[in-house]
Amino acid sequence: MTVERTDEQSGPAAGLLVVVAVEAEAEAVRRGLGPGSGAGVLAAGVGPAAAAAGTAVALARGRYRLVLSAGIAGGFAPAAPLGSLVVADAVVAADLGAETPDGFADVTELGFGAVRHPVPPGLVAALAGACGGAVGEVLTVSTVTGSAERAGALRKRHPRALAEAMEGFGTAEAAARFGLAAGELRAVSNAVGPRDRASWRIGEALAALERAFAALPPLPHLLKEV
Repeated sequence: MTVERTDEQSGPAAGLLVVVAVEAEAEAVRRGLGPGSGAGVLAAGVGPAAAAAGTAVALARGRYRLVLSAGIAGGFAPAAPLGSLVVADAVVAADLGAETPDGFADVTELGFGAVRHPVPPGLVAALAGACGGAVGEVLTVSTVTGSAERAGALRKRHPRALAEAMEGFGTAEAAARFGLAAGELRAVSNAVGPRDRASWRIGEALAALERAFAALPPLPHLLKEV
């Protein structure tokens, strides 16, 4: 696995690392950033484990100062409609825990660790201000929601959640181990709930993702906010 630079210049690695799941998302990010941005864009694979492993390897090999998890996501209607953008103010592992007789208990409740990575408020404001995204929690799940029942359960546990994806928490965990801030920027391709592939708008979401990265302020401005 390698981190692909958005230009062909030699020299030290970029200050910004963008971690996505698949190559289609990486291509959208690269188009938005444009040639010469110098950012590292990594397609690490699907799920929190792949994201954590890929991010950790990239951070160990390169000189990065800020990490962004990005890509398409499911949105919680009506707050995050199809084609809209979501900027995380917290990255939350929504299914990391245990089922109990009283319901789900996350690992923080169990006393085993953390399930939440807050994003620096200045970074949230800079990202949302640039791309116009809605601000709220983005949930990380290992199994994508496919029923109204589970969607309702997630909203009950996380009333501020706007979107669910599969990589943000893994990316943020790896960044934290290196003492780096991490944010998350998502474009909504489908509604969280019953699985209906005919209603997905992946192309629209990728186009929105590209526009979001085209609108990002220069890295020095982002770094001032973390």
